Amino acid sequence: MFSRIREDIQAVKERDPAAKSTLEVLLCYPGLHALFCHRVAHFFYRRGLILLPRVISNLSRFFTGIEIHPGASIGSSFFIDHGMGVVIGETTEIGSNVTIYQGVTLGGTGKEKGKRHPTIGDNVVVGTGAKVLGPITIGENSRVGAGSVVLSSAPPNSTVVGIPARVVYYNGEKVPTINLNHSDMPDPVAEALSRLQEQIDQLRCQRFEIENGVCNCGNKDL
Repeated sequence: MFSRIREDIQAVKERDPAAKSTLEVLLCYPGLHALFCHRVAHFFYRRGLILLPRVISNLSRFFTGIEIHPGASIGSSFFIDHGMGVVIGETTEIGSNVTIYQGVTLGGTGKEKGKRHPTIGDNVVVGTGAKVLGPITIGENSRVGAGSVVLSSAPPNSTVVGIPARVVYYNGEKVPTINLNHSDMPDPVAEALSRLQEQIDQLRCQRFEIENGVCNCGNKDL
């Protein structure tokens, strides 16, 4: 346990340029405090105790604003940056060298039993306010964009963004998606007027044909 705590402290110092010393990290990082409390709660939880780990978890939430269920499995070098509003569910599994930011939820989607929370691979970064929901897997070396709602699994080495989230980069290459560039999007008003003009032209041809018996408008479909 103590070696893992040293790794957690080192992870903060490596990933947060604001961290100036080990003492500052120990005293001023609520994400680290919540993780320390979770390590203790998880130790008791795995040995069949229920109430004591939940009490530790709730005290940690009260002081840090971070809620981690004692049943969650968290690997080494885990870093919660800022952390307020982070929620990690009971059956969540988190690998090594994972970073998550404030407002992240690793939660479930219903009241089903068994595995109902995400599995986060090694070296994953989950952006501010992202929601990763259900028994899905985020592959190693992946990135989840801020504010995304992830409802399906993502492959390793990918970047997912959006609501619902979809893969936009995979193995360093952009994945083709719908073009949302405003300058390239169709104008629905112009399209409606164009269709209306076509109908008017057709009616004129029909009237000319009725009055003269021949339509010289070039529309062979009439």
